[in-house]
Amino acid sequence: MVERLSTGVPVLDRKLDGGLPAGSTVALSAPPASQSELLLYELTAARPTLYVTTDRDEAAVDAAFERAPGRTGSPEVRYVPGDAPLEHARRLFRRLPAESTLVVDPVDLLERQDESRYRNFLHDLQHHVQTSDSLAVLHCLDGRNVPDQRDVTEHVADVVLQLHTEIAGDRVENRLAVPKFRGGRALPETIKLELAESVSIDTSRDIA
Repeated sequence: MVERLSTGVPVLDRKLDGGLPAGSTVALSAPPASQSELLLYELTAARPTLYVTTDRDEAAVDAAFERAPGRTGSPEVRYVPGDAPLEHARRLFRRLPAESTLVVDPVDLLERQDESRYRNFLHDLQHHVQTSDSLAVLHCLDGRNVPDQRDVTEHVADVVLQLHTEIAGDRVENRLAVPKFRGGRALPETIKLELAESVSIDTSRDIA
């Protein structure tokens, strides 16, 4: 049986039969205005994490972790600038030790680079996490301006998580779908999440 690594989010681990297969590349797709960062922050609690940020500086991300209400780790945060971002990100992930987590938040800047170079980057990343029994989580913003390479990201990824956020009456509803899962089974139903102080199952009844 393929070794499973905890996501750091207990509710996900239960649904995913213990977590994600070691060596997986994960694409987490979510609206920019959602609470998807709460998922990312809790993912850092499971093991040593390199947190690569492409749109906020390191101080801003460190401050966000300090303010985060849920359980988080103490990741190493590194900023990737807009100049040659694939090369900067590659140098960073090659330092990733065994059984650790890489988060790229968001991956959109990398997806806007030359297609062949971006594919090579993804293949190098996938090889590194597989040989180091680690996890790579690529935060994909599903907003008004989705990069052309998004299909490439989701095709290469071993696991695709899709967070859907809707406003229903006086409630904000978050549902997580797992439509793709190499090395396991895709979930036949969405998970209704409560994204508040921590990530948990939303046990409120749906209104028909």
